[in-house]
Amino acid sequence: MPRWNNLGMIIGDRLREIREEKRLSQGDVEKRSGLLRCYISRVENGHTVPAFETLEKMARALDVPLYQLFYDGEEPPKLPSLLKRNPSAEIAWGSSGKDARFLDKLRRVLGKANEEDRKIILHMAQKMARR
Repeated sequence: MPRWNNLGMIIGDRLREIREEKRLSQGDVEKRSGLLRCYISRVENGHTVPAFETLEKMARALDVPLYQLFYDGEEPPKLPSLLKRNPSAEIAWGSSGKDARFLDKLRRVLGKANEEDRKIILHMAQKMARR
């Protein structure tokens, strides 16, 4: 039977690897987590991808920090330095709600236009924004 998807394979393989390193059976994880052994087997074999809350239960049952289910280093991976957001800054137009739906529709329509027409539309929009 094919595996559910790449994420299922990665999570399942990692869970099995950690469980076997700790010399635990699926039954041991079942007792510690409250999850059924058959479910644990389905996860380990990549047939299902568990919810985040379920991953937390599995990490506790395996006595590992949650990040180790996704990363096999000794320390958590270093986070890239992210630009600091100004919390008082206005949320960008088109990032949510009706504006986001409008922007998505505009993107799809522009994708069907030829490059020359897109340039003309952009030029007009820039002139209108200056007003």
